[in-house]
Amino acid sequence: MIEKAIIISISGYKLTKIEKKIFKEYLPWGVILFKRNIKNFQQLKKLILSIKKITKNKHYPILVDEEGGDVSRLKSIIDNKLFSQRYFGKIYEANSSIGEGIYKYYINELCNIFKSLGININTVPVLDKLYSQTNSFLTNRVFSSKIGTIRSLSDICIRAYKSNNISTVIKHIPGHGLSKSDSHRRLPKINKSINFLLKNDFKCFKNTKSKFAMTAHILFDKIDSKDCATHSKKIIQNIIRKKIGFKGIIISDDISMKSLKYSLVKNALKALNAGCNLVLYCKGRSSESLKLLRKIPPIDEFTKKKTSEFYRFLR
Repeated sequence: MIEKAIIISISGYKLTKIEKKIFKEYLPWGVILFKRNIKNFQQLKKLILSIKKITKNKHYPILVDEEGGDVSRLKSIIDNKLFSQRYFGKIYEANSSIGEGIYKYYINELCNIFKSLGININTVPVLDKLYSQTNSFLTNRVFSSKIGTIRSLSDICIRAYKSNNISTVIKHIPGHGLSKSDSHRRLPKINKSINFLLKNDFKCFKNTKSKFAMTAHILFDKIDSKDCATHSKKIIQNIIRKKIGFKGIIISDDISMKSLKYSLVKNALKALNAGCNLVLYCKGRSSESLKLLRKIPPIDEFTKKKTSEFYRFLR
């Protein structure tokens, strides 16, 4: 069975009958786990093993969004509150050698937990550039306002995860930092020129070696006044693929966020038609997952190839 071009989420600490059916009969490309799925270490390990058993794939993509700081899904297992990306950015800017050493040590320790659990993708690093107007939902999740710091820590992060055979997802490509609003609640609009963006926000993502990237639900008015980045062929093809040079799998941000104005199915199909390789659905409702899986196509040849590369990487 060929995987469907979607990463789904689930409702609780163990798979329901409907969720088991979803994995058996529809085979979404992967699954992302949230706090609602994580009670303790043994429970989570058992849940992940059950998913891999049903899909008959020991390399089945198990994602988590464990940035540290304000975004920590593993709170019931580890206390990661202090270790935000901003925390590591400040240390690095005070002393780059010490900062690099501490950040690598942190990632290696975190990866030991991921490997013990069976998690193989973490949706980090956040490469958005910090501005004075950056919305508060993002300010502690980014490394810095300095492009050099962002690019250096991005490289350190991706290489450290790679050395642990765990993949990363750079986000929110091509850049969310200029947003004054939270894209979980409404669509942010940016009216900066393409030249400004290429020298600033977009530059933070340029030529990174991550296998995966996640889009921003941001409207860049001077590039595409109609569609946000997730739904924009102009941005995905001309900016993310050509100007930024990203060569991996592009994942949409959550298609259930309020910044996207269409139905779930239309949000998903528009993202895939624009050039996203996979769409992400985070609410964990089985009825909505089924509705999406019945409409979403199987992964394309490019994504098949990149998925095979990912599986080989995990061996």
